Amino acid sequence: MKPDTEEQTRYQCEREADRIQRFFRRPFFLSLTIGIPFCIYKVLFGITAVRAGIIMHPVLVTFGWCVIVWAGLDFCMNVNREIADLSHKKSRFEYCSIAQLGKAFHAPLVFLAIDTLLAFSIICFVLWSGWITLLSPVESYLWYMATTLNLISLSLVSLYNEIRNT
Repeated sequence: MKPDTEEQTRYQCEREADRIQRFFRRPFFLSLTIGIPFCIYKVLFGITAVRAGIIMHPVLVTFGWCVIVWAGLDFCMNVNREIADLSHKKSRFEYCSIAQLGKAFHAPLVFLAIDTLLAFSIICFVLWSGWITLLSPVESYLWYMATTLNLISLSLVSLYNEIRNT
C-alpha cells in the first residue's frame, strides 16, 4: 500500500509542477512581466530621444515620436493578449508589432526574439549613453518597476525550473 501512496504523491507533485509551468507560459504572465516592461522601456527611450532631439538635432524628435508610437502599439497588443488569456480566448495578435510582422513570414518567435534584442539594446543604450538622467522622477520609477517585474519574474522562473530539475 505504501508504494501506491508514494506514486500518488509523486503524481500530485508532477501535476502541481505542470500547473505552475503552465502559469509561467500563459500570455497574461508573459505580457505582464516581459511585454509591458519592454513597452515601458521603449516609451521612455522615445521620450528621452525627443528631449535629446530638442537639444541636439530635430531628427531625434521625429525618431523619438516614432518609438513612442511603436511602444504604444506594442502596449495595446500586450494588453489584448492579457485580456484574451484571462477571458480564455485566443488572441488574434502577437505580443508585439515586430512578432506580428513575423507572423506573415511564419516565424513570429524569430521576430519576437528580434524585438527582445531591440528592447535589451534600448535598455543598454539608455543606461550607457547617460540618457537615463533625462528621465523625470516618475519616469525613473516606471523604469524601476519595469526592471523589477522583468528581473524578478526571470529569477522566479529560473528558480522554479532548477528546483523542478533536482
